[in-house]
Amino acid sequence: MTNQEILSHIDHTQLKAFCTWEDIKKLCDEAIENQTASVCIPPAYIERIHNTYGEKINICTVIGFPLGYNTTEVKVNEVKDAIAKGCNELDMVINIGDVKNGDFEKVEKEIKALKDACGKHVLKVIIETCYLTEEEKIKLCECVTNAGADYIKTSTGFGTGGATAEDIDLFAKHLGPNVKMKAAGGVKNRADLEMFLAKGCDRIGTSSAVQMLKEEA
Repeated sequence: MTNQEILSHIDHTQLKAFCTWEDIKKLCDEAIENQTASVCIPPAYIERIHNTYGEKINICTVIGFPLGYNTTEVKVNEVKDAIAKGCNELDMVINIGDVKNGDFEKVEKEIKALKDACGKHVLKVIIETCYLTEEEKIKLCECVTNAGADYIKTSTGFGTGGATAEDIDLFAKHLGPNVKMKAAGGVKNRADLEMFLAKGCDRIGTSSAVQMLKEEA
């Protein structure tokens, strides 16, 4: 697998609370130079990126991030605001409390509400696998499929663990045919990148892939 084949699946990410415009600009310049799938950035930077780079860059942002316990109404407004400011892809965090309460109907309704707000824009659903049982992960595959979301995503990168091969294998068994997979969190080297892509991930969220592949070259 060539570097460019890998990079075309990368959501080049900068979500630290203290990231500056210089950090974001560096991320965007790297994304354009390396033709990554998108940049994944805080909502506060969407409009400035869009005004600076226009259509040269695919903007992804996060919704209900990183803990997911905002109300559905707040998340829907986040989605609408992000799209209005120039965002194309949205990575939402589910309400993990609802999962632990066994209220999967509520989880599915929330995902559907956000997908309805997204319209033609891409919705990725972060389920934060590190906090879940296998049974909960399987139920969430059903929720994401039934709600019509575009992707299931493993992790925020802010939890106690990130993507694993085992979780991607589990997703592949239980997702509907129209849902893609995104691995995020804990992707450390080229072998990880190639492994997740080989297992069927369409996207990988990472802050390090561009630098990692550059240093290797």
